Amino acid sequence: MEASGRADRAAAAPEAPAERPEALQTPTEPLEAPTEALEVLQSATRLLTGVALRSLEVLDGAVTLPQFRMLAVLADIGPARSARVARALGLEASTVTRLADRLVATGHVSRGTEAGHRGVVTLELTAPGHVLVDRVAAWRQHELARMLSLLTTDERASISSALRLLVAAAGDGYGLVSRTLVPSRLPPAPTENPQAGADSPLDACG
Repeated sequence: MEASGRADRAAAAPEAPAERPEALQTPTEPLEAPTEALEVLQSATRLLTGVALRSLEVLDGAVTLPQFRMLAVLADIGPARSARVARALGLEASTVTRLADRLVATGHVSRGTEAGHRGVVTLELTAPGHVLVDRVAAWRQHELARMLSLLTTDERASISSALRLLVAAAGDGYGLVSRTLVPSRLPPAPTENPQAGADSPLDACG
C-alpha cells in the first residue's frame, strides 16, 4: 500500500519549473569577416525584421508581439507542456503563464493538463489561434514574393544559393534554441553617434 501511495503521488507530481533561460554572451574578441558582407547581412536582417513586424498589422491589434510569438511556437510544436513553451521562447515560466492567461482569455490558446499528471499544465493553439498565425504567414509570404518578383531569374537564384549557404553555416535549428534573443550585455554604442540604432526594429523583437 505504501509503495502504491508513493507511485500515485509521483504520477500526480506537478511539472518541474522551466529552467532559467540562458543568456547569450557578448563576444570578447571580434571575428574576422568581410565588412561588405557583414553590412549586407545587417541590412537584410533589418529588412526581414521589418517584414515580420509589419505582418502583425494584419491582425489589427488582436495580439501583441510577445503573444504572437507564443502562438507561433505552439503552431510549430503543437500541444506542449508550458515548461517546454517557456524553453522554446527563452522566457521565464511566470512570463509564459501571464502570456497564456491573456491568450486563453481571448480564445486563442486552450490550457489543459497532461493525462495521468494533473499537475502538469499544457498549452494548445485553438482554431482562432491557428487563423491568426495563418494570416500572418500568408502576408509574409506575399510580401517576400513581391520583393522577389522585382528581381531577375538569375538574381533570385543567387539569393537562394547564398541563403542556403548561410543557413547551413548557422547550423540546424538555429533560431529555435531556448535562449534569449539578445545578449545579456550589449557592447557600448559608438561614441561619435551614441543614438545609432536606438530606434531599430530589432529592439522590438526582444
